[in-house]
Amino acid sequence: MGLLVLVPAWVGLNHLRTGGFQFGDSANNLLLILYVFCVVWVADIGAYFAGRAFGKAKLAPRVSPGKSWAGVWGGLVAVAIFAIVISVLASATTMQLLLLVVASLITGAVSVLGDLLESMLKRFRGIKDSSQLLPGHGGIMDRIDSLTAAIPVFALIITLMGWLTTGQW
Repeated sequence: MGLLVLVPAWVGLNHLRTGGFQFGDSANNLLLILYVFCVVWVADIGAYFAGRAFGKAKLAPRVSPGKSWAGVWGGLVAVAIFAIVISVLASATTMQLLLLVVASLITGAVSVLGDLLESMLKRFRGIKDSSQLLPGHGGIMDRIDSLTAAIPVFALIITLMGWLTTGQW
């Protein structure tokens, strides 16, 4: 599973770093990488607070009992707001704003699936933490599982939209 999870994440991250990027008035690939990280973090934070406030219906109780549908929707709303703010700050056109919101929402939804995949694998193996590197936090994979799913998807989406071209390897 490590190859299926980590290799696409590495390829996507490398593509984000080396590709030709243009969005609004911005053309900084490091900011692009920071953006995809922030999408995942904003989704997690929005999901946490919405889930705490409104989380009655569980998303996948046998896989990850703490996750709720309210958390998913709250995380996606937070991601949409974040994408709108970034688009305005980057002086994006209306079409770019709409496309960034869509790309960010898809990326945020995939990050939830990445987190659920990691939880499912841990449950299947009967382990609490994926490593002892970060005890009490579910292991190192719990810190990056959403990112490993989100990075290749985001890289693919913005490449298909023409915002990111093939870079030099």
